[in-house]
Amino acid sequence: VQLVESGGGLVQAGGSLRLACAASGSTFSTYNMGWFRQAPGKGREFVARISRMGFTTNYADSVKGRFTISRDNAKNTVYLQMSSLRPEDTAVYYCASAPSLFNSPTMVDCWGQGTQVTVSS
Repeated sequence: VQLVESGGGLVQAGGSLRLACAASGSTFSTYNMGWFRQAPGKGREFVARISRMGFTTNYADSVKGRFTISRDNAKNTVYLQMSSLRPEDTAVYYCASAPSLFNSPTMVDCWGQGTQVTVSS
């Protein structure tokens, strides 16, 4: 599967953005999907994940209540709705997929190219 993110950009603190990740291939619904992020000088960290049919979601504590992950299997797309954005949310956001559930970069099978999100104070 190939993953292509879109929707990043510059936003003021308190604002919102929606990221999208389009996947190629006909097996999208067999993959768990998620998002990670990497700030300058830091490691890649788990943000959120969603199960194959979208019944189960999990979030990092730092984004819980502010971010929402969803998927549309008919469109082969996963979304990350980000609200109440903070300067510390500034990072490159990566779409990720794997057959098994994951919360660590080492458990991911496939990555997108990343999209920059910058939150100004």
